[in-house]
Amino acid sequence: MALTSLIGRYDHILLDLDGCVWVGEQATAGAVDAIAGLRAAGKGVAFVTNDTQLATEEYVQKLWRLGVQASLEEVVTAGGALQFVLAERFQGRSAVVIGSPALRRNVEAAGLRIVNNTTFASRADVVVVAYHPKFNYDELREATQAALRGAFLVGSNRDATIPAADGLWPGSGAVIAAVETASARTVQTVGKPEPTLVQTALDRLGPGRALMIGDRLDADLGAAHAAGIDGAIVLTGASDRAAAEAAREPSPVAIAERLETMVLG
Repeated sequence: MALTSLIGRYDHILLDLDGCVWVGEQATAGAVDAIAGLRAAGKGVAFVTNDTQLATEEYVQKLWRLGVQASLEEVVTAGGALQFVLAERFQGRSAVVIGSPALRRNVEAAGLRIVNNTTFASRADVVVVAYHPKFNYDELREATQAALRGAFLVGSNRDATIPAADGLWPGSGAVIAAVETASARTVQTVGKPEPTLVQTALDRLGPGRALMIGDRLDADLGAAHAAGIDGAIVLTGASDRAAAEAAREPSPVAIAERLETMVLG
């Protein structure tokens, strides 16, 4: 499988997952062949996601289930970044968590005690916020009370929406906005467009010229720019062509209907 001239200019390709490699439980058209083509050409590949719904090993399992070969070292997640931050700064402290079971495991693995639904919730040291589909008012109430008492606020990312099979769903950014509105506090985020996830992937890949491919102008293109690498946009997720073509500072080096057409000539 021949690669496009664009891809030929790079040693490493960083790929977003939601909206780029897959939407919901289905791979985007041709994505499996595109990634196989990258590997056949000897390109370094990494998967960089703001999603915290799954653990790293579960993302690897999903990639294999969809026909994409991947290893644990190739997958960099916002959940993993949150775990690192929490372990470094708050080990042994208490936390209220708005997030998936996988994110709760990240928090516990960082050495924090989760105090949701206890009398200690309003006095938690940390509030951790991310997308999950069972977000409810009780979680918002506990997070707000802890925030108003001075808890440190940290979240995965500010993606307003996530791509799903039936259209866009509210994302982590919508949940974070609820906490910020109720508490009049600002949540510190670790996911894209912050450069942390991209820099982690680059460290693992080693020297060479890298390209980030994703579907979000704010998160994916922004993170690439913040990390000092080129970014490209596919139109299978959150961005449309008009918005992608209008993007400035940074601008994408390429826009394609889907990953396959960007990668394979």
